[in-house]
Amino acid sequence: QVQLVESGGGSVQPGGSASLSCVASDFASRLVCMAWFRQVPGKPREVVARTYPRRDPIYADSVKGRFSISQDIAKGTAYLRMNSLKPEDSAIYYCALKTSYCSPDAAAFRYWGRGTQVTVSS
Repeated sequence: QVQLVESGGGSVQPGGSASLSCVASDFASRLVCMAWFRQVPGKPREVVARTYPRRDPIYADSVKGRFSISQDIAKGTAYLRMNSLKPEDSAIYYCALKTSYCSPDAAAFRYWGRGTQVTVSS
């Protein structure tokens, strides 16, 4: 069974930073789209950032200039560095993987992690 294992997150003060990691070892050394989505109760899951090898990463407007996504193809791992965090960034963050070009649509992603909570609060 394919697994995406997320780590990182937790509680952070406004203006602080946090990092998330997602390991998809079954896809090591493969060209895949890896993305981060987030979701708060009562709202649909929204894409935060996505990356595909040799293409520029794409960010949601709400996180541009503050978040950075990267991918280690050899390890099948994606990272999300989050700076200048705001309370509205609080959500469950999900890693997702798609075995072709990226899409902003959650329904296009077949593989998902279980999610990790990020809470931004003073």
